[in-house]
Amino acid sequence: MNLASADPIRPRTLIHPGPVDPVRVRSQQAPGAQHVRLRLQPGRTLFEALVEPLYAVGIQNASMTLLGGAFSHLQYCVGQPDPSGQTVACYAAPINSGKSYLIFGNATLGKSASGEPLVHCHATFRNETGQVRGGHLLPTHSNIGQEPISVLVTALEGFELRVVFDPETQISLLQPCETLHHA
Repeated sequence: MNLASADPIRPRTLIHPGPVDPVRVRSQQAPGAQHVRLRLQPGRTLFEALVEPLYAVGIQNASMTLLGGAFSHLQYCVGQPDPSGQTVACYAAPINSGKSYLIFGNATLGKSASGEPLVHCHATFRNETGQVRGGHLLPTHSNIGQEPISVLVTALEGFELRVVFDPETQISLLQPCETLHHA
């Protein structure tokens, strides 16, 4: 195929329902960060296996890379157009993948709007029939298999990641925020 003569491929343009925010991507620099290699313990949910050991060493906000391994049970969901039309996209119903092998994943540790620990994870995996799938893992409904899964963790310090309502998308999203200090 001669790419020079091919029709140009135009990316989709998504128009969100709310007012356009000229700063679409919010970023924050962590002045210091510790790096941790974590081994997720068999039998635990992905949520428990990440949150409990990280909170034990004072890490409450982090970026993580999951390096592969088996899940005894995995649930995930994928994005779809919002049937209500109130937002551009929403998650489809959860999909049960059963026993699955994680190929690669990225996760973020932050906090819900109420301040509770939250894990957001997107991954690629192979299901029991060998099909490669990907999507948003449901951390509280996905269990680590018989062997530990290695995770590279970068702690994010000097700010927190918190679920905040985004007026443009009309969805609550994980965003960098000033650290809230409780007296």
